[in-house]
Amino acid sequence: MGRAKVLQGVREMRFEALLDRHERGELNQEEAAEMLGISERTLRPHGTSPWAEGSRRDRLRDEGPQGLRDRRIGKPSSRRAGAEEILRMLGLYEERYAGFTVKHFHEQLKKRHGYKLGYTVTRLALHGAGLVKPAPKRSAHRKKRPRRPMIGMMLHQSLPRRKPGTPRALPGYPAMRKARSRAFAGSPR
Repeated sequence: MGRAKVLQGVREMRFEALLDRHERGELNQEEAAEMLGISERTLRPHGTSPWAEGSRRDRLRDEGPQGLRDRRIGKPSSRRAGAEEILRMLGLYEERYAGFTVKHFHEQLKKRHGYKLGYTVTRLALHGAGLVKPAPKRSAHRKKRPRRPMIGMMLHQSLPRRKPGTPRALPGYPAMRKARSRAFAGSPR
């Protein structure tokens, strides 16, 4: 189950619970909107009350929980690239531009073939078809390394576990040391 469907289910349950509380008179519109995480105005379709005719409340009553579902989930985007254009691009890569980097290939498509789709669409289609391998992941720019001990810098030393009732500083164990093993605090040896 995708993240969108899980979130949709959570929203449905929250809406139903808030609707019950509103009908009992425990909540007003403003409080219900705040609890749903949206503005009061968002709850009011076309300037009407959120609980008025044609609202989510009526859809819940008429269609049950299915009426609250976001009907956009599971449908392809209206802005999705056309399959013909993607197939044309993949064919051009295999026939004329095999071995080109994605960036150079995309530049040539735009310049010579009137290609209108973006670089990311091109890159993802080429990766999906297996024509180009994704670049290897880079390492972190700033790697976390332990600091090099320098004179004057305090280093914490691990101490043996102490039993309840024993003093904090155990005799013979310095509590802390400075770099280069110079004792800073603790009992003398």
